[in-house]
Amino acid sequence: MGVARERTTTRLSIFPLPGALLFPGMHLPLHIFEPRYRAMISDAVARDRRIGMVQPRPVSGSEDVPPALFDLGCVGRIAEVEAMDDGRYNVILEGVSLFRIVRELDVATAFRQVEAELLPVVADDTLSLGRRSSLELESRRFADTQGYSVDWDAVGRLDDEALVNGIAQIAPFDSAAKQALLEAGDIETRAELIIQLMQFFGRHDGEDRVTLQ
Repeated sequence: MGVARERTTTRLSIFPLPGALLFPGMHLPLHIFEPRYRAMISDAVARDRRIGMVQPRPVSGSEDVPPALFDLGCVGRIAEVEAMDDGRYNVILEGVSLFRIVRELDVATAFRQVEAELLPVVADDTLSLGRRSSLELESRRFADTQGYSVDWDAVGRLDDEALVNGIAQIAPFDSAAKQALLEAGDIETRAELIIQLMQFFGRHDGEDRVTLQ
């Protein structure tokens, strides 16, 4: 008979930001200007320098009610912080591990907090040569269509994980599509989904964002 794994949870202050993904081992620059999130950064710096990046679900209903959150996000450690004279912050987060929200906590702070289960960090496999080639080819087509200027020599030097997760973080897809990329089970699946989204977006150039139903 198998032994059930005890779930280890932690308390996280969260930054709900649509379209913003963070993966373990990757970096995410943020400009913090809202008072509640300035308070969150100040609190995190004084404690363990961790915040949880998670996307809010598409808003429906009253704007007075905080939007529901997607279940899966990523813990970010504040690797660099610049406190500005007017109270704003420039920070760089380093992804530590994915987390799954267990429940939202009832707190007095202006920023939201959750109880979350930290998920084990699993090293992604490398891409097959065919998938890597297809991803780079589709990325070039996508960049040309959108008018992006890209240092392709630098891109070619990235390892598979940095390439796939870097594209997932910066690609201009909608929140549902971004969340699907975050929740992809392995790097090969994530790369294939990126290719499909870029192909769709390239055929719908008049739209601002890809919508994944």
